[in-house]
Amino acid sequence: MLKDPLFLLVAAACLAVAVILAMGVSTMGKPGVENGKRSNKLMRWRIIAQFLAVLLILAFVTIRNQFGGQ
Repeated sequence: MLKDPLFLLVAAACLAVAVILAMGVSTMGKPGVENGKRSNKLMRWRIIAQFLAVLLILAFVTIRNQFGGQ
């Protein structure tokens, strides 16, 4: 499975979601209006990245099932 490029893409997308989430949460804890705005923007980016990650996961599962799990 580690040689499958789509699996690596899915793993990278999940890692990107986790990094964006961590950045947003850490920014949320800091005082100030600018930090609040930045945290809000990061959380919006997280939702977009999470949507793309879910689409990639669905594509991966569909392709793996279609070709018999090879």
